[in-house]
Parts: sequence; C-alpha cells; structure tokens
Amino acid sequence: MGIELDHVFVCTAPGAPEAGELLQFGLREGPPNQHPGQGTACRRFAFKNAMLELLWVTDKEEATSEKTRGTLLWERWTGRSATTCPFGICLRPCDAPTEQPLFSGWEYRPSYLLRPLAMHVGEAGLDEPMWVYMSFLSRKQREQQFVEHQVGIREITGLLLTCPVPPHSTVFQVVLDAKCLAVRRGPRPLLEIEFDLGKRQKIEDFRPLLPLIFRY
Repeated sequence: MGIELDHVFVCTAPGAPEAGELLQFGLREGPPNQHPGQGTACRRFAFKNAMLELLWVTDKEEATSEKTRGTLLWERWTGRSATTCPFGICLRPCDAPTEQPLFSGWEYRPSYLLRPLAMHVGEAGLDEPMWVYMSFLSRKQREQQFVEHQVGIREITGLLLTCPVPPHSTVFQVVLDAKCLAVRRGPRPLLEIEFDLGKRQKIEDFRPLLPLIFRY
C-alpha cells in the first residue's frame, strides 16, 4: 500500500484574507468549510489531484478541548508568524481505501466526521508539518471537485518544504520515502508547490502574506 498527497493546509489570519492573493493570481475558490467541534474553518482551492486550504481558528475553547488539543492546531495557528511550521500535509492511500496507517500516531475522531471515519495523526512536533493520514479519501473525490482555474494550472506534482530544523520524526521519513515531498533547510518555514511538472517554467511568490511559492 502506498500513500499520496490529498491536501495541504497553511495557517492564516482569521477569515483568510490572504486568499485574495490567490484569487488575483488566477485561482478559482471552492466552497469554504467549517469544522464544528474542532474550532477551525478554511477556504479551499481544488486541483485535479489535491487541494490547498487556508485554515484559521474560530473557537479557542474547541481548538484546545480534550478531544482536539492533541492535534496542536491551536499552537500551530498562534505560532504561525514565528518558526512554528504553519503547514499540514494530509495524505490518502494511492489505491483502494485501507484502515492501516503507515506511520505511528493516534486516532482522531472530530465530531464533524461521521463514524466510523477517523483521521490518523502522526507523532511530530511543531517544527514539522502536521501529518495526517485519511484512509477514506481518494483521488476520484478530488477529481470530482476540480474546476478549471483561470491561470490554467491543474495538478500538484511536487512539494518542497523549507524549515529551520530538518524534520526528524519517523512520520516524515515515511512521507519522504513515499516521495510525497522533498525538504531543505532555511531560515523560515516555506512551502513550494509545483504544478503540472513546472512545464511553463513560471514562478509566483506569495510572500510575505503567505509562506508559499508556486512553480508552474
């Protein structure tokens, strides 16, 4: 069984006004999403094989509740402007859905997921992305959500993560071995997303509002 990217999130200001940069670039925004019981919400941009989410905390009590606090979403969100890694990398099985995770972690059942669905959250600190495996997701679901963007990019084909401290968890090694991303060391967290194998040889840098670079 293999794993592949399903979606990426980046922590933003409340309401994600930073989405305006992506809209101006030529992306088409999908429907937003609320996470009742988790205390977060997001704005979403769908691609043919994966999704980009801009995520923020809407309710501190829910985000720090007994059920949710292990996700470290509150700490990740409040520390996003420092050296805390503001990203989440969410993975799915390459083939048929399976319950078996490939890395150590714990089962997270937020109230907005219908039972028996659950997420598998990898064991890692705030210097790495949040790693999540979702056995119930598939590429077909993403393809059904995809709507063509004005700028013409269609598919996420690579991720390059820059971080001050190289990831060292066993989860990261599994993700690296699966070729879901590459990593390098740098002064501040940054995620470079490659689209369509970078065939047009263009670059869009969304800093300082978003720690994102698009290569397409």
